[in-house]
Amino acid sequence: MQPWYGLINQYRDFLPVSGETPVITLNEGNTPLIRASRLNEVLDEEINLYFKYEGSNPSGSFKDRGMTLAISKAVEDGSRAVICASTGNTSASASAYSAKAGIGAIVLIPEGKIALGKLAQALIHGAMVLQVEGNFDDALRIVKELVERHPFALVNSLNPFRIEGQKTAAFEICDQLGAAPDYHVLPVGNAGNITAYWKGYREYRDAGRINSLPKMLGFQAAGAAPIVTGRPVERPETVATAIRIGNPASWKGALAARDESGGLIESVTDEEIINAYKLIASREGIFCEPASAATLAGVIKLSKRKFFSKGDTVVCTLTGNGLKDSDSALQLSGPPVKVRAEITAVEELLKGCCL
Repeated sequence: MQPWYGLINQYRDFLPVSGETPVITLNEGNTPLIRASRLNEVLDEEINLYFKYEGSNPSGSFKDRGMTLAISKAVEDGSRAVICASTGNTSASASAYSAKAGIGAIVLIPEGKIALGKLAQALIHGAMVLQVEGNFDDALRIVKELVERHPFALVNSLNPFRIEGQKTAAFEICDQLGAAPDYHVLPVGNAGNITAYWKGYREYRDAGRINSLPKMLGFQAAGAAPIVTGRPVERPETVATAIRIGNPASWKGALAARDESGGLIESVTDEEIINAYKLIASREGIFCEPASAATLAGVIKLSKRKFFSKGDTVVCTLTGNGLKDSDSALQLSGPPVKVRAEITAVEELLKGCCL
């Protein structure tokens, strides 16, 4: 087995880099593709279901894929600082890679709408964190105006290098499966990821690495579903904070991925997301953030409609680690059971459970 030195080194031939590009890496990528084995009873069809667990990236989310390239190109261009708007994961990733590169990072986050685990990451990496009195879309609007006035490098998914880096997850899935899946399922917030994956699959097909393309399935939270409704959502609301976005930056790219692949983009409720979030953790042993669970929620919803065919290979991207939003897990699970420090007391509680 060859050592892994990050996705730029692994997939250099597919990326816009040269020998002059400084590679700023934390050895991101090479994330596990985990086959589901205990979810059959919640699905109405027999499919081969896999989870691409992006929570194992260095900063705990898929954002590292795009950020390694965005920061590398920013350093190549001589940038002294980068800037982004974020619901959490982008801020954590941008801050980590900027620290590695030795440049500044400025992140604007919506006030009260960011999981504490993600905020902690941005702060500990030394970024300047500004809480905007508004939502993500307000923060992104300000960031875009600042970039026009000052020499900051924008590292939101509007940056084309972000998409280029994120597409490598599609390469990895094909390498791990030995072929493209029949369906690829993603949560949709700012919509950069579904855009990037579709680009990656097409490039791998064009290079002769795979013979077919998957249908792209995207799921938004019902309270933040602008692509589904066909209009921006002024005040998006959902428990899935990572996809609480009312006007996606990559809206057109998401529509292209849906239409060109013959896929769909639909919504799932917070109740469906929470149910899937618990199932992934309790049945498959994978702790993901709530937004990630929109994928399984979507698969369950489609399965009830007999959408899939027997034997289809379906890959769900789990975008972030559950530790990013541990407050949600604690609120949904309840506190631990208190017991006296005596073996008999413990045994009494375990009767009918494990004894």
